[in-house]
Amino acid sequence: MAMTVEDWGRCGYREAWRRQKELFGNLIDSPDGEERIVLVEHDPVYTLGFHGDEANLLASEKRLQAMGAECIRIERGGDITYHGPGQLVVYPVINLLRHGLGVRKYVETLERSVIGLLESYGVTASSNNDAIGVWIDWNGVSPRKICAIGVKVSHGVTMHGLALNVNTDLSAFSLINPCGFTDKGVTSIERELGRKVDLDEVRSRMAGILLRNLDI
Repeated sequence: MAMTVEDWGRCGYREAWRRQKELFGNLIDSPDGEERIVLVEHDPVYTLGFHGDEANLLASEKRLQAMGAECIRIERGGDITYHGPGQLVVYPVINLLRHGLGVRKYVETLERSVIGLLESYGVTASSNNDAIGVWIDWNGVSPRKICAIGVKVSHGVTMHGLALNVNTDLSAFSLINPCGFTDKGVTSIERELGRKVDLDEVRSRMAGILLRNLDI
């Protein structure tokens, strides 16, 4: 089965979005074509899902401009989230039919992959039925999100994906209600471990785990 892992390095969101949509369209047109797992780190940007609530952006346009960011409404599910330096973003562009997956099972595969990656760093995390993504201490006194997940699926082909906070500047999340939540926090691998981790190493581990969980 043809699958390529591509590392786009640090890339502006709009450029990565354009490239991703091109891959997505190509795979819809040729369902047996090459699948991709794209790994990327973005410049600061806020993205709002197709049905997301603009009220969850708490900053003015002037404030966003001051930090060199913008807010873009895109075609994935979910509400608002932040992408920026120190965060690993993963865009699988795959044909779910070739993997025997429905949308829910695919999202669960992404969640399980992130949970396995975090476990390799000694960080205990979980998913839950109430909120898509990966969380720490969901049922405890300090529930906090470490990975946001939002996807688009058309004709069985996926785009968008997951955003894992590795060494991310978490203050950027203070300008939004992350994923629409007003009573939950956000965290990162760095925050949980009390030290920075090597982002290249995280990329490599994440790609390997995803390939295994997708049975590539």
